[in-house]
Amino acid sequence: MKHRIKLLIICIALLGPLACQKGEIPNLNTPVVGDLVRKATKEQLATLVVGLESGTRLSIATYYDGTGILGREMYRFSGSEPRWTTEMMGTGELNNNTFYTTNPWTSRYRVVRQGYILIDAATNSAVLTAEEKKGYIGYAKTIIAYQLLMNLNMTYSNGIRTDVKDPEKLGPFKPDQAALTDIAALLDEAKADLTGSAISFPLSSGYTGFKTPAGLIQFNRALAARVAVYRAQWPAALTALNESFFDLNGSFTRGISHEFSGSSGDLLNPLFLPQNNPGEKRLAHPSYAADITAGDDRLAKATLRAAPITLDNLTSDRDVWIIKSNTDFFPIIRNEELVLIYAEAKIQTSAIPDAIVALNRIRTGHNLPVYVGAVTQAALITEMLRQRRFSLFAEGHRWVDMRRYNRLAELPNTRPGDKVWDKYPIPLAEAN
Repeated sequence: MKHRIKLLIICIALLGPLACQKGEIPNLNTPVVGDLVRKATKEQLATLVVGLESGTRLSIATYYDGTGILGREMYRFSGSEPRWTTEMMGTGELNNNTFYTTNPWTSRYRVVRQGYILIDAATNSAVLTAEEKKGYIGYAKTIIAYQLLMNLNMTYSNGIRTDVKDPEKLGPFKPDQAALTDIAALLDEAKADLTGSAISFPLSSGYTGFKTPAGLIQFNRALAARVAVYRAQWPAALTALNESFFDLNGSFTRGISHEFSGSSGDLLNPLFLPQNNPGEKRLAHPSYAADITAGDDRLAKATLRAAPITLDNLTSDRDVWIIKSNTDFFPIIRNEELVLIYAEAKIQTSAIPDAIVALNRIRTGHNLPVYVGAVTQAALITEMLRQRRFSLFAEGHRWVDMRRYNRLAELPNTRPGDKVWDKYPIPLAEAN
């Protein structure tokens, strides 16, 4: 459909968690949405937040499988879906009208739309205090920015629409740097809203330690630091880190995560596949184990299978093993990434001793000796990217990192004729 973001399912929750309006919601004047944004109760507002957070989990397996394959972190072997080992690996062309492009894209914009419904509902509410309104609005804007960033990671210079509040008057597609500027501005707006706010809505245990205004500001600023390094705004990244939950000596795993459970009506983690699974397989690219330093405990993220497996002339003997049960949480952003952002920003601002301290924090935290390589900016950038590769394995970063440093040509192609794509196409429904 021309100039229209497809919204396949919007859960409005007027009648409870299962009350959904299916199809497109082209504006805020439909009876259901119009009623909600004019006179939502506190219960309805809280349920909208639950739906907003829950929606961020939809299609994430497709997103992370795709970025992992394009970044040559993994193979995805599926007897029912050959495109993982053909189109995604560079055989033919990437398809602009198939599941790996359209599903994550649509899911992210669906959440964006729900975020704007929540903002309108909170703004118009007669049952919230001014401080409570600020909390709802600041959280919604933070999630909207996060979802836009994920879609931009996919389409890169092909761009995304950042002005999508009014589905009848969508803004133009903006390429990566222009879109990043808009995303950074939205995060700044969200921070201002969260400042002096009150949080009166529920969040899952994936937000444990971050459910207060101060905690959500830290989450917001962590995302802002990620955006800043994507923009090569190094001082801004350091400023954002100082306002985030960044802790050079803290736990690598502390942060905000997607929660999954087997509870009725909830989702199991779609990124989980058992070790040595005979059916669907998520396999570490052979270069992961080949390139890792002996003794590095991050090798445990790619466990040996009982026997190697081959499909379409691609072979691996290791499973991706970062999700160990179907109820494991999956990180949105965590402290280990923030330590690496700190190292990157310090390298780029020529604060070399600080950068080495941060890189050594990563190295010694994973059973490696301290860095003894060349003390030059170029060498330390290579070291930083190496540590990001192993620390953030299969978390959606490797492809983006190599692209932003113009190093995609360094990623391996096992088969003649394969190539590494630098971006996804715009979905057909948006391109027409």
